[in-house]
Amino acid sequence: MIRTILAPTDLSPASEAAVRYACCLAAALGASVHVMHVLEDPFNAATGVDIFMPLPADYFTAVEEGARERLLASLSAEEQRQARVVMTTQFGFPPQEILKRLHEEPHIDLVVMATHGRGGVSRLVMGSVADKIIRSAPCPVLTMRELPAAEAGSFITDEPLVLSVLAGRTSALAP
Repeated sequence: MIRTILAPTDLSPASEAAVRYACCLAAALGASVHVMHVLEDPFNAATGVDIFMPLPADYFTAVEEGARERLLASLSAEEQRQARVVMTTQFGFPPQEILKRLHEEPHIDLVVMATHGRGGVSRLVMGSVADKIIRSAPCPVLTMRELPAAEAGSFITDEPLVLSVLAGRTSALAP
């Protein structure tokens, strides 16, 4: 039974569509959605950026507040109410923070997230957050690819949604 859905977002249009889809799914199942946005610290040693000047004292607070405002604006009040939405922002390395949350909160039953569909060299160089989550998550992961603008609204329909859970994998099927 799916009671809690984690919807990680990078605030891209594809991620926002996946979050809205997670909310529709949660509303249909009577579940809650935890929307999570991880801000990458540009000064973390893992990013390879060296900064030699001091930052303003409120730099990280301002960046996090801006991200929180964008996150709150991504869903209407009605969408938030229907799906019992909890929103969080934090700093860190996205795949690591998402997996950490999944392992620390074992009550999360499903992850719904976008994949940007990068392939070839760009995937090799940048990696894929979705790929890392799919390979290491302790629960099923539903990924949604980024669609061309003409198809962007097709994630959300008025059609009933049927979930099929087989061997620990969840798939959504439109009848």
